[in-house]
Amino acid sequence: MRLDHVSYAVSPGEFVSTVGRLGSMLGAPFQDGGVHPRFGTRNFVLPLAGGMYMEVVTTLDHPATDSAPFGRAVKRRAELGGGWLGWVVRVDDIAPVEERLGRPAVDGHRVRPDRYDLKWRQIGILDLMDDPQLPYIIQWLDMSEHPSADVRTRIRKLSIAGTPSTVSDWLGEPENHPLDDVDVDWSPPGEADDAGLTAVYFETGDGVVRID
Repeated sequence: MRLDHVSYAVSPGEFVSTVGRLGSMLGAPFQDGGVHPRFGTRNFVLPLAGGMYMEVVTTLDHPATDSAPFGRAVKRRAELGGGWLGWVVRVDDIAPVEERLGRPAVDGHRVRPDRYDLKWRQIGILDLMDDPQLPYIIQWLDMSEHPSADVRTRIRKLSIAGTPSTVSDWLGEPENHPLDDVDVDWSPPGEADDAGLTAVYFETGDGVVRID
């Protein structure tokens, strides 16, 4: 499995300033990613090297925000002060994951400002809400439109408060090497609410930048 993207959730009132602040820290501008009509959310994305990207996501004034699991997850994280919502791993075929977990993935899509409709299938948002150390899993239906880029900035390492064996069981991957392309530093969560992605290290043209 490969890391696909990391997600940073904020309230609508903090959305624009957060996009500007994080773009300044990383020395690269975010792009308007568009809206997730089914989820009641929207995002700005920062294309990264290695087939990855970062998103800053917020909620919309839309009924789906309170009905769709992803919308609820973003809203809850924003109401807690904002920050890292989670990490997302990519597979070429999500069918074996569906079979292993015993339930189907759901369809997702995002309409970009140029009206292109990005589509994917995903599984695990409810699990992320129950246990924030767990990533959710995605399969893109058209990788040619994946929001990554051939740039210098890349994700170098994730810091996760959690239990490696729990994440290993969830992913079906080795405990000491859950991802093929990114290092993971583990720390025990102080409380159950503290579990999850705590920091991301980015390799930039000006050195390594840590975002908490």
